[in-house]
Amino acid sequence: MTVRAIVLAAGKGTRMKSDVTKVLHELCGRPLLWYVIQALRAAGIDDVLVVTNPELQNRIDEFGVRGVLQGEQLGTGHAVQVALAAMTPSERGRIVVAYGDMPLAGPAIYRSIVDALDGDVPMTLITARMPASSNFGRIVRRGENVERIVEARDATPEDLRIEETNAGIYAFHEDRLREAVSGLRNDNAQKEYYLTDTVEKFVRGGERVRPILVEDAADVAGINDRVELALARREMNARLCAAAMRDGVTIVDPDTTYLEPEVEIGRDTVIYPNTSLARLSCVGTHCVVGPNSRLSNARLGDRVTVRESVIVDSTLGDGVQVGPFAHLRANARLAGGVRIGNFVEVKNSELGDGAKANHLAYVGDASVGSGSNIGAGTITCNFDGERKNRTTIGKNVSIGSNTSLVAPVDVGDGALTGAGSVVIRDVPAGERVAGNPARPLPKKEV
Repeated sequence: MTVRAIVLAAGKGTRMKSDVTKVLHELCGRPLLWYVIQALRAAGIDDVLVVTNPELQNRIDEFGVRGVLQGEQLGTGHAVQVALAAMTPSERGRIVVAYGDMPLAGPAIYRSIVDALDGDVPMTLITARMPASSNFGRIVRRGENVERIVEARDATPEDLRIEETNAGIYAFHEDRLREAVSGLRNDNAQKEYYLTDTVEKFVRGGERVRPILVEDAADVAGINDRVELALARREMNARLCAAAMRDGVTIVDPDTTYLEPEVEIGRDTVIYPNTSLARLSCVGTHCVVGPNSRLSNARLGDRVTVRESVIVDSTLGDGVQVGPFAHLRANARLAGGVRIGNFVEVKNSELGDGAKANHLAYVGDASVGSGSNIGAGTITCNFDGERKNRTTIGKNVSIGSNTSLVAPVDVGDGALTGAGSVVIRDVPAGERVAGNPARPLPKKEV
């Protein structure tokens, strides 16, 4: 048995009031469509075809699936017709139809409707109990089966009192779906071809349509405007935080901690309030992150402390201490035991074991050896107006306060610069320099 999926994502989403098509709006760092595709794959459905509009079609390769353009949007039934025309028929196939704006639906939902298909059930669908004021189509039952679905636009006052609604996720025997959509009509208020009209076709033919009622209506919430996007983001973030806490992470305040999917956090790590972890960040065990910190594509070893700081596209070894108010970016690489203090920026630089820059410094395009100390106010002057140049600082070097290191320049192992030095020439190992420009200090007589 082959199971494939059609994801309906061609709608522009006019209620979003945006130049960006709806399913590309982000929820916890990922587009809405990404969540739907991930859930389908987790349910064992790898062959996914997305019905797109022109903007989405130009970006569909980012999701690792195929797309088919729905040139004229004539309803959900028409979208499925377009998709089926682009798919090679499968004799014993099953088709799941999902919407691209339902990010909270998990893989269990998709598995449930496929499992409920059998010989005399050509169609299954997900339903949910919604308030009477909702705009979802109403489920009219005959016993344990669906008799018909009435769209809210076409519903009578009596129909609108029905609380069980159509969530918009379906599964079909493929051959029966192809047959049913080929005969759809558009004699309704919107002059559209409704996929839900297939229900009535099956019922008239004496077949059963089986509803699967979900326990939590939030799982099948669609996103139509930015208010609903914010509500879904809150729910998704709560789920991500709950999963992390169940895996052994302490999150002091989940309401002000912001996670993304695929972020990894080791056990016994503590996350303090107003902290976000994004873009595949990986945090080791026994770390402390926050409060008021942001990590994006950051990799932290074990026992790392980050306080009130920003770390982007950078890697920190075990036992590193950062902050408060530090900024690490653009491939900063800190070995074990490094200390970066308040108002220090590190950019595209590597610091060896135990190196320190505790106060008010800029370390850019530099290599700092193990055990070296960067004094307060030190700057690596890496840009000469045309190119970025590197500064190399050896092991166990002492850089005095307010030193300017004018790159390209090398400071050898065990060297020292005096406070306020402007270093424009290489400093040999063990040398002591000071002044502007920095010159060797007289050697002390023994």
